Parts: sequence; structure tokens; C-alpha cells
Amino acid sequence: MLQMATVTDFYCDKSIFITGGTGFIGKVLVEKLLRCCDVRRIYLLMRPRGGQGMKLRMRQYISSRAFDNIRADPHLFSKLQMMRGDLLSENLGLSAQDKQILLDDCQIIFHCAAQVKFDANIRDAVNMNVTGVQRMLELAATLHRLEVFVHMSTTFCRADLPVLEEVLYPVKHQPCDVIRATQWMDLDTLTLMEKKLIAPQPNTYSYTKSLAEELVSQYAGKFPIAIARPSIVTASLKEPHPGWVDNMNGPTGIIVGAGKGVIRSMLCDHKQQVDALPVDLVVNGCILLAYKTALQRPKEIVVFNLARSDKNPITWGEAIDLARSNVAEYPFTMPLWYPGGSPKTNKFHHYIAVLFTHLLPAYLVDFYLILAGHKPFLVTIHKRVNYGLRVLQYYTVQSWRFTNERYLSLSNTISKEEDEVFYTNPEAIEWNSYVRNYIKGAREFCCGEDPATLPQARQLHQRLFYMDLLLKIFLTCSLLYFVSYVSLKVSSIF
Repeated sequence: MLQMATVTDFYCDKSIFITGGTGFIGKVLVEKLLRCCDVRRIYLLMRPRGGQGMKLRMRQYISSRAFDNIRADPHLFSKLQMMRGDLLSENLGLSAQDKQILLDDCQIIFHCAAQVKFDANIRDAVNMNVTGVQRMLELAATLHRLEVFVHMSTTFCRADLPVLEEVLYPVKHQPCDVIRATQWMDLDTLTLMEKKLIAPQPNTYSYTKSLAEELVSQYAGKFPIAIARPSIVTASLKEPHPGWVDNMNGPTGIIVGAGKGVIRSMLCDHKQQVDALPVDLVVNGCILLAYKTALQRPKEIVVFNLARSDKNPITWGEAIDLARSNVAEYPFTMPLWYPGGSPKTNKFHHYIAVLFTHLLPAYLVDFYLILAGHKPFLVTIHKRVNYGLRVLQYYTVQSWRFTNERYLSLSNTISKEEDEVFYTNPEAIEWNSYVRNYIKGAREFCCGEDPATLPQARQLHQRLFYMDLLLKIFLTCSLLYFVSYVSLKVSSIF
């Protein structure tokens, strides 16, 4: 029986094409491939931006803190080659020269680019998540040396199902029909049809991701294909830095908003489990599933749910408690108020809390700013925050089960030594230290707050604690006085 090549042997001297390389997952994937896999070349599809040249885009890209661990070896960056292009353009907007390079040289494709806004209009979501995938598949079918095509999907591609297995699911609309409809219909008509069109999916993101998987399935047998479905992708466990995160999406936005005292209520069932996976475990899983699929060359499409499922479970309530205790130790600078509040399971209680802890204080502060001759801003911020919470609440009031046998089995195909490099075990997460690093990472990498500011931040946090306590005492006494006064008035009448 022939022994499979090691992961590093497989990737050695390979040429890889990556879309979405500038995104959260994409940066970690590129860094890991450069640092651990001895690849020959990584081609990055890069959309033109404001007339900037590719050299400037490259300098901006590699300046990311995601690449700190390889910055001392400039030779690694010479393996990166940016290709001007766009998923929204015919033939990906690639030049004839760049397309020829891919035809002759590309062996692995990681398609990570996507429209990840839950509330994107149906046309934008279809253009990026369905038509863009179609263009990538058409390109892949022409590549002479392609060994594997990895499509990045999501475990929420069928959010209407309580249990998602590692299989492909049928869709109610054919992707080609939806693409044509979004091309000829005007946006107003599409908007009117959107809710009916995407049902039973909760948003255009889930709907278009399911269509994309159907599109990918139509290329089964033409070349080896794997679909990676990560669940909620959160800050890194270890690499490139513990707690590394560079965006405010999902849980990170909630952590920062609550840590700065902006979010004081959210609709969330604290008893439900949250299935989130650190970005470095997701990336390691993608590297391994591409390796396994390329070597085995299955005729059928292989689906991997990159999720924890029942491994190392944690509930929303437990995660919030850990975040609350660690924010006290690593507070954010310039908070709006002392972090507080709580998750609500009752919509009425949540809306009352939003009124009294979000909107009314915001209007009072903005009114004061107007009187002082300053520009108001807090009402606008809170309206955006409340809108964002409404979009997210579909995912915080219920839980799903994602079967993950294929994902968990990835470590069985490699040696113990390589398992330490391409670690995927979700049971290795120690939740308290992970949440602590998550908060420290959100401070440093998202908010740009230097760790040296922690002593002052802790002092301010302590002052705000006492101010918040005094305010609560004042409001409680005022309420008791009001109730007592009303009771005396009522009793005097009768």
C-alpha cells in the first residue's frame, strides 16, 4: 500500500490561486501557506481600488499584522503575485497574460471571496456569491494542471435546517434562472420579490450560498472539488497571533460594542450553544481538506463542515459571562459608559431595554452636544447598532447541529508532528484563555489600542464602575420616591 505524501510534501513547489485573499480568512490562509508549506507561488485576485497600482496594493497588503511572523523573511513575500481582476467582471477581469499564467501554472484554487453582508440586496448577493462562483468554475475547467478546487461556503447555507450534514442539499431554484432574473429585472421589483424568493432562508447570504453549492455540484467529476463550510469564524486561537481578528463582523462587533458600553441589550437565548470556530482552525482545515481531496481525487464532491458541533460546547450565556469578566481586566479605551446590560430572551423586554438604555440616553447626549455647539453622533451610532443586532438575532436565539465527522477525521490522515502544525482539534480550546485573548486581540488589532494604554483604561473603567453604581442608586431612589409619591396621592383621594 502506497503511503500518502505529507502535507508539506504535497504543497511544496505548488502554485495556488486564491480569491478573497484580502479578507479575514484569506490573510490567515496566505500567511500559513507561505510560512509552513513551501509553496512556489500564490496568485491573489485583487480588485482595482481608486486608481491604486498593484505595487501599492501589495505594500498595503503585507503591512497587515497577520504577516508579522514572516516579516523577517522578505523572500516569502516574493512568492506573492497579485492579479488585477474582479469576480463581478466577465472572465474575472483578468488580462490575457494573467489568464495564460493560471492556465499553465495553477494547481490549487481556494475560492474564499464572497458577499458576507446578511442584508445585501438580492442582486448584489447573487452577482458576488453565485455569478462570481460560476466564473471561477468556468476558469477552473480550463486549467491544465488543476489538482483541486476548494469552494468556501458556510454551515448556514441551509439555515432553515436544524441539522446540517456533510452532504449537498437540493435547492428550489436553479442558479442559472436566478442569475438571469437578477440581470433583467429592475431592483425595485427584485426587492419586492426578495422575501418570497429566498424563503425559507433568513437572508440573501444564506440563500445565495445554497445556490452556489448547487452550481458547484454541476461540475462534479470534471475536476476534484471540496466544499468547506465553516460555522461562525472567530478570532484566532494561536496563529498568526492569539486573538488575531481584523474586522467587526459577528461576535467581534458584539464584544467591542458591549465592551465600550454601547450595547447593553441583545436578543439572545443564553442557554443555546454557539458553534464558533477560531479562524486558524478553519484555515488548517481548508489546507488539509484540499490536500486530502487532491490526493484521493474523488469523483463526487466532498463536503466538510468546519464546525465544533458537540465538541467542547459553550453556550451564549457562558461566553457572555467570560467576556464580561475579561473585559474588566482588559477594558477598552474611550468607552461610552461602563459595560453592562444583559441578553434577553423576551422580545418585549429587549425592546424596552433598547429604549431606555440605548435610544433615550443617545438622544439626551446628542441634545447636550447640540446645545454645546458640537455635532451629534450617538443616535446615528445606536440606530446602526440596533439594526445590526436585528440582523444577527436570527442566529442568537436558536442553535443548529452541524455534523462534522469528515472535518474531525482530517487529523487522522497526517502524522502527529504535522497535526501540531495544522491543528484542527476544537477540544484544544480553553474557553477562558481564548475569550481573554479574543478581547485583547479586538483591542489591539481591531480598535488599534496599544497594550500600553491598559493602565489608564483600567483606571477609567474603575471610575465608570462607581459612576454607573451611583447612577443606578439615584435612578432606583428616584423610582421609589415616584412610586411612593403616587401611592400617597392615590390614598389621599380614597
